[in-house]
Amino acid sequence: MDHKQVAADVVKAVGKDNMVAAAHCATRLRLVLKDESKVDQKALDANDGVKGTFSTNGQFQIIIGPGDVNNVYDYLIKETGLKEVSTDDLKQIAAKNQKFNPVMAFIKLLSDIFVPIIPALVAGGLLMALNNVFTSKFGSESIIQMYPALKGISSMISVMSAAPYTFLPILVGVSAAKRFGANQYLGAFVGMMMTITATNPDAIKGIAYWNLFGLHVSYAAYTSQVIPALAAVWLLSVFEKWFHKHLPSAVDFTFTPLLSVLLTGFLTFIIVGPVMRELSNWLTDGIVWVYNTLGFVGTGIFGAVYSPIVLTGLHQSFPAIETQLVSAFANGKGSGDFIFVVASMANVAQGAATTAVYFLTKDSKMKGLSSSSAVSALLGITEPAIFGVNLKLRFPFFCALVGSCVASTLAGLFHVIAASMGSAGFIGFISIYPKSIPFYLICELISFAIAFIITYLYGKSHMQLVDGDVVAGADDNAATVAAAEETTTTAPSAGADVVTIASPVSGQVEDLSQVNDEVFSQKMMGDGAAVVPSDGTIYAPADGTLSVAYATKHAYGITADNGAEILIHAGIDTVNLEGQHMESFVEQGQTVKKGDKLGTIDLEAVKAAGYDTTVMVILTNTANYQTVSRDADGEVTHGDDLFTAAK
Repeated sequence: MDHKQVAADVVKAVGKDNMVAAAHCATRLRLVLKDESKVDQKALDANDGVKGTFSTNGQFQIIIGPGDVNNVYDYLIKETGLKEVSTDDLKQIAAKNQKFNPVMAFIKLLSDIFVPIIPALVAGGLLMALNNVFTSKFGSESIIQMYPALKGISSMISVMSAAPYTFLPILVGVSAAKRFGANQYLGAFVGMMMTITATNPDAIKGIAYWNLFGLHVSYAAYTSQVIPALAAVWLLSVFEKWFHKHLPSAVDFTFTPLLSVLLTGFLTFIIVGPVMRELSNWLTDGIVWVYNTLGFVGTGIFGAVYSPIVLTGLHQSFPAIETQLVSAFANGKGSGDFIFVVASMANVAQGAATTAVYFLTKDSKMKGLSSSSAVSALLGITEPAIFGVNLKLRFPFFCALVGSCVASTLAGLFHVIAASMGSAGFIGFISIYPKSIPFYLICELISFAIAFIITYLYGKSHMQLVDGDVVAGADDNAATVAAAEETTTTAPSAGADVVTIASPVSGQVEDLSQVNDEVFSQKMMGDGAAVVPSDGTIYAPADGTLSVAYATKHAYGITADNGAEILIHAGIDTVNLEGQHMESFVEQGQTVKKGDKLGTIDLEAVKAAGYDTTVMVILTNTANYQTVSRDADGEVTHGDDLFTAAK
């Protein structure tokens, strides 16, 4: 990489006079800008030295990569004349320049907490939907009435499907504790407290409250509740951090968990739980009121804007609302989950538009991308279709909105609702209330047909040809056409055809998608895995040479002898600690063997400082490999195989 040229390109794209301050971490440039709208995003996207960009918390971050970012940063500082600042200083500068948006902050918070637990909710929802098939009447009898031998299977599935919703506070407790920087097991503890009250012997006898010196405190269970659990775990995190900071180390281990849980429990049952439960009920009732008031007009508008909402990430907050709708419907209240229905119409429409692109294009690469992303969208995951195909060509995205709007309007008119959560696509019919399934399928087909036909016809009459292939709309400028002509090739590095990377730490393995950092969760730096460490010692995952060993001691880069380029990133945003609570035993350029000790991180101290300690292990030259597959799940010990990459 020509570091000087990349720095010059970044300065030109961002604007020298537009830059307020700059810092860098192990992988990216972090800039505070006067006006992010002035950034030439196309120029950055077209730059081979830039792996991606995103904006968060007032910082415009440009991903360069380990080993290169510090050199690019040095040239950027020389060219702009900006004063070098630490990432912590930059954070403070960004906070001063940034206008705080509490709504967006809350939505991002919900997203961070709910994304990791969505698989459990979807699995439970699909099991619930399967049980609906067994128990709902088709004609005069249900399946289990016609075939009594299936009653036991239906009953067992019913128990399994209820688990994630009945004990939802426990799932929320674990995920929220991680997000708030509290102990995840204490978060689960709080969730258990909120769901176990129904089994209290006094409750079984019909006594509905505790008598605390004359104060009657209800111990009604908080099963299926989201907002009360969020508030309780946040309270736990506040207490835990305070006690970690103020209690002597000799008693911290014992008394911090005890006091944190005790205070959280009393405040939750006396004040926080009742207030938050009432707020949660108001929210759910309000959304149902809007649905009942606007009817099919409301669902049509929602269908037209759902995919644009996906672009912002705001859709990640919907599961918090849907769980309340599903739980209420299961108890014979409310109108069911109409959000799921609209999401399905929007997803199918985007998939249909991408399918039309498949038939329009002749380029093998675009055909492969459009076919795979179309299937993904039709099954409920639209990001590959939206970002990889439809937005690049622009018009397919907007054609899909028409199909989604019409189909969602009809779904509202037919009162199609979901009885459980599931996969929002064609197979989502098993989550639909049985009587609505025929109308649901009809609306899905209408959504697909309209989006496909409009996209195909518009593409045929308005698209330009480049080297005989359809690539862009006639109204696009020359720069878009030129970008379509560009091809990028990556030369494979020397090394084995199959490489296996070991875990550098002991702990709980996670998928990268669960990591609370866009660069890693969206695999902008490459594929790999994450480990929530149970021990703070970091070991070399392979034989090789240390290409990166930062003074901040939070990240290491290894060029392995087998050709793999590995980044080990200890914690999220721990660069801000500037080496505090961490030790490093190696230097850049040093040769290491698998299992050599690289450094340590004081997990409790870093958590107490408010940072996530998850360790990311990234194969930064992922492009040189055809597949990357994780070898470990659950608990892993350092040195165990973590993932394998094959060319």
